[in-house]
Amino acid sequence: MAYTYEYPRPALTVDCIIFGLDKKELKVLLIRRGLEPFLGKWALPGGFVNMAEDLESAALRELEEETGVKDVFIEQLFTFGAVKRDPRGRVVSVAYYALVNLDEHPIHASSDAEDAAWFEVGELPELAFDHEKIMDVALKRLRGKVIYQPIGFELLPTKFTLTQLQQLYEIVLGVEINKRNFRTKILKMNILEQVERQQGVAHRPAYLYRFNETKYNEFLEKGFVFEIGGIIKSN
Repeated sequence: MAYTYEYPRPALTVDCIIFGLDKKELKVLLIRRGLEPFLGKWALPGGFVNMAEDLESAALRELEEETGVKDVFIEQLFTFGAVKRDPRGRVVSVAYYALVNLDEHPIHASSDAEDAAWFEVGELPELAFDHEKIMDVALKRLRGKVIYQPIGFELLPTKFTLTQLQQLYEIVLGVEINKRNFRTKILKMNILEQVERQQGVAHRPAYLYRFNETKYNEFLEKGFVFEIGGIIKSN
């Protein structure tokens, strides 16, 4: 028998902040809304949670329905529940974020999204709802976490140069890093596997590396700490 609640209940939504690295820019995936409220405005992918699904499933479903992006690992970011954050009524949103390689995740708008596109995080259009606040929280979380966990490798190709890896940290953190100190620090961790040299480049070919997740997990069990904060200094 259905239960009747004495008090009104807020609606529940999910929002997805999907970061990607495009050459020398950190980008985020947005959709143009095809429905009111905020018809035609850019927003984070997301929507209402169905009664029979959990939060993460709802986030992944909405992400795929609106952008075509699927098979990504998402992590819960924060819950946003300001009383007037949504003009449709009392709506609480649980935000999730992820890092992806742009080349591996082509996008196409569908469902109630008129368009889907990548935007540089420093040049975002006006966003619907409180999505600007959500973006700020996600960017701070990303910048904090990338220093202490090797999540940045999700933004790179499987094989990458040390220059590409350094540029990733510089782009995400918005700082310059001393090249020599960075390479010494990252190689001493012994979590990168040297695989081959670059092919078909005009300059002297650099070595390509890949992240050895198995070795990293083994080191974690022994108390290993991934930390690059000590070398995040301007030249």
